[in-house]
Amino acid sequence: MEVTMTVAAPESHGFDSRRLAAVETFVKERYVDSGKLPNAQLLVARDGEIVHLSSTGTAREGGAPIDEASLFRIASMTKPITSVAFMMLVEQGLVAVDTPVHHVLPEFKGLGVYNGGGGGVPFLTKATAEPMRMVDLLRHTSGLTYGFQNRTNIDAAYRESKMENWHGGLDLQGFVAALGKLPLEFTPGSAWNYSVSTDVLGAVVERVSGQTLDFFFRDRIFAPLKMEDTFFQVPADKLDRLTDCYTFVPGKGRIMYDRGEASAWSRAPKLLSGGGGLVSTALDYHRFTAMCLNGGELDGARILGRKTIDLMTRNHLPGGSDLSQMSKSLFSEAANAGTGFGLGFAINIDVARSMVPGSAGEYYWGGMFSTAFFIDPVERLTMVFMTQMSPSSVYPIRRELKTMIYSALT
Repeated sequence: MEVTMTVAAPESHGFDSRRLAAVETFVKERYVDSGKLPNAQLLVARDGEIVHLSSTGTAREGGAPIDEASLFRIASMTKPITSVAFMMLVEQGLVAVDTPVHHVLPEFKGLGVYNGGGGGVPFLTKATAEPMRMVDLLRHTSGLTYGFQNRTNIDAAYRESKMENWHGGLDLQGFVAALGKLPLEFTPGSAWNYSVSTDVLGAVVERVSGQTLDFFFRDRIFAPLKMEDTFFQVPADKLDRLTDCYTFVPGKGRIMYDRGEASAWSRAPKLLSGGGGLVSTALDYHRFTAMCLNGGELDGARILGRKTIDLMTRNHLPGGSDLSQMSKSLFSEAANAGTGFGLGFAINIDVARSMVPGSAGEYYWGGMFSTAFFIDPVERLTMVFMTQMSPSSVYPIRRELKTMIYSALT
């Protein structure tokens, strides 16, 4: 399968062109013209060929419209890329999905589960029933958390240490060392909690490969896939393409979070975040989704084996459960019912329970700035959606997009 940037006729790929065009109109009128979102870019492809690419809104406050070259902070859409990087090392025989994490990161040896304390009182811990394994990092069953969840004494300790600050005092290895001094929220494998697991996985990639994460991504994934606009730090000669980024504040609405012209992403991060640090374009991320859809290969560049992609996109939650049964997270990029989790992706395991059109085996994720993608191997369909508004839970646009795109299939 060869990916082309030419937009094909939707009818030639099984779409009703009027219904597909209605998605663009809906997004423009409902979200951009109303001021809910600053901009929106939608890419829909079938069998790797783009059948719809639309852009609406401005790249910067009072500036030019967004276009195919616009750069977006993709946040947690970084996670599948880090997961692919890890699985490349698995294919080389350098590590395994069930390897205990402390075999690669000895800082994690002897980690205990929270059993009291915090808030100025020393933590009490108890032994884990099972060791944390690489699969726990990949599927978010590690017992780790995120500081911003504001749920427990453990995530409070994350906040107090400021260890998730990309431009703070810790690099990725220092981050791992700091995590190794704090308790887990639960025994690995016993629950699901959205967390820094994929950042830790990035540290595993560094230790096993001997390369820093940015160089591994560049050499092993981005260069072969011709993803020339995906990076942790926006180069100076491309900074004019970086969009403004906003956040929603109750009672105030949309306010500026990070200006493109003076962005934090223009500076080299000290902490390379495999969980959320990348900037990309819709066209670049489309190449990543096309590689996955095509069984790990694109335009002659083999990133992963076909059966490895197959393994990654099965539900790996214990007992075949879904997130409605296992999730302890207040923050999730997925509606819980009918959603499993694979090795780096959410997996649609029950279309009826999800209550949104789709296919069993479809896999997907999104980012905190409301970006999203999905890959449907049954319909050979992929979508990439870009905008810049956090949190991603403010509007139901992902559900609406998915419903309208599937309704356009003939």
